[in-house]
Amino acid sequence: MFDTQLLKEAVNTVMPFGKYAGRKLIQLPEPYLVWFHQQGFPKGKLGEQLALMYEIKLNGLEGMLKPLLED
Repeated sequence: MFDTQLLKEAVNTVMPFGKYAGRKLIQLPEPYLVWFHQQGFPKGKLGEQLALMYEIKLNGLEGMLKPLLED
């Protein structure tokens, strides 16, 4: 089974660097995630979360996850 807590955490993680620093990962534009996919995601947990957001956006599923966003 997929851990929904990990999904909720990934959706609410804030991008710590770069052009979109301060935005939650689910709010990152798809072209930015595509660029990471082409260049290579960072190592570690953030990279895994960015890769997950890439797959979610690629498959048009972000709308389903917006209810998981916290203020």
